[in-house]
Amino acid sequence: MSTGLPKVSWIGLGIMGSPMSENLVKAGYDVTGYTLEQEKLDRLAAAGGTAASSVAEAVRDADVIITMVPASPQVKAVAYGPDGILENARPGALLIDMSSITPQTSVDLAAAAGDKGIRVLDAPVSGGEAGAVEAVLSIMVGGEQADFDRAKPLFDVLGRTVVRCGPHGSGQTVKAANQLIVAVNIQACAEAVVFLEKSGVDLTAALDVLNGGLAGSTVLTRKKDNFLTRDFTPGFRVDLHHKDMGIVTDAARTVGAALPVGAVVAQLVASLRAQGDGGLDHSALLRAVERLSGARV
Repeated sequence: MSTGLPKVSWIGLGIMGSPMSENLVKAGYDVTGYTLEQEKLDRLAAAGGTAASSVAEAVRDADVIITMVPASPQVKAVAYGPDGILENARPGALLIDMSSITPQTSVDLAAAAGDKGIRVLDAPVSGGEAGAVEAVLSIMVGGEQADFDRAKPLFDVLGRTVVRCGPHGSGQTVKAANQLIVAVNIQACAEAVVFLEKSGVDLTAALDVLNGGLAGSTVLTRKKDNFLTRDFTPGFRVDLHHKDMGIVTDAARTVGAALPVGAVVAQLVASLRAQGDGGLDHSALLRAVERLSGARV
């Protein structure tokens, strides 16, 4: 059945990729997906998509190919090589990488794809699992205006705030800044929580009133319950935020920007991971502050 909508190939059906791809299916898109876990492929098929058995098979007939994988090595793994996207997608296809990777990886990918006649956008997102499920993600895009315009209807299905930030790599640079702000914000909230608890204040009441004033934030709104219940089921894993803090500190060094507080929080995230908490939600920075304060963990 032809819907007149572009045929979509989706590579990477994790915490973010599964709900995002399903939102495209719900919007009427023909979505063929590939990922490493069979149960995720089954989930896509159950939602009305099509499961493929390889990257090559998934991308062969696609007009638009979207990748949503953990980091730069995985983007390179699915993009390059004889079984990868660039060798198997058709010329004229649009490759949208929504992973959070180094800006340089995005720039290099766009150049390599251009040689094959494949257009590229880097389009990382913010909003976590809840934002993906609710289709209210913030999407920061790098690449050509014409390609952005072509992809905009699709982005509008996935997110609420969709902005082209500049040429290839710009989306990743803005995402790195996003991760810097989020990590520092979570750390500040975590320190406040431990301070409030040690002072014997009603934490629920305190966080409610704080979130209504200048100290309020999307981070506090989204993570308040994690702090209150100590439920660190991952919406965004510490391991991935550790990767992102590496990206932002490295990129900042390259351009000559000093990130003194960001550097400290990057080390606190690294410490949390070294303590074995890498698989928890990044709100588990609370555990790091508790350890430092001799409080419960």
